[in-house]
Amino acid sequence: MRKKGKLIKWHADRAFGFIQPNGGGPDIFMHKTGLSNRQRVPKINDIITFSISQDTNGKVSAVDATFSGEKLKRKDSNKINKFPVYLSILFLTFLILANVIGDFPQKLLLSYLCFSVITLLAYVVDKSKAKRGAWRIQESTLHFFALIGGWPGAGIAQQLLRHKSKKRKFLIVYWFTVMINISLLFWFFSSSAEGYLALF
Repeated sequence: MRKKGKLIKWHADRAFGFIQPNGGGPDIFMHKTGLSNRQRVPKINDIITFSISQDTNGKVSAVDATFSGEKLKRKDSNKINKFPVYLSILFLTFLILANVIGDFPQKLLLSYLCFSVITLLAYVVDKSKAKRGAWRIQESTLHFFALIGGWPGAGIAQQLLRHKSKKRKFLIVYWFTVMINISLLFWFFSSSAEGYLALF
């Protein structure tokens, strides 16, 4: 059963606030990710219709929240965009096979694997912080991890965790880091990179 209430607090810098339910009761925590329409900036006294979610620690929060006059658009939260996942796995598999054949440096392969794991863990931490309303990992940090070789881990994390997988501006920068890495890979296998490969 959906509930209705009034937004009485909103921290724009941390993207969360509290709803006072109609009929009384304790204030309900709401993170921006709980809103159906994330393009609209919440304001004090906005009337919000929402559902209740409770995590394993018993913390209650508002989800599937809509502003007054808006209809809830149901989304298939389990739907995964398989392309980033497959591309990430294929990329790492290609590097492993290239290393086995002997055409790709082991140190460089290990760097990609390590940074992918580190980046995936960074997404896990950031997702957890978002749910708790804690200070988040900066997007520039996540992009930096992707740029230096962790983009496969980022691509997998975005889809499996459903984190940063819908934010258009973020994804544009992410795919830019992917193109840079793949371009560098082609360059590494070109004859002009032979001298640099020797460094590894």
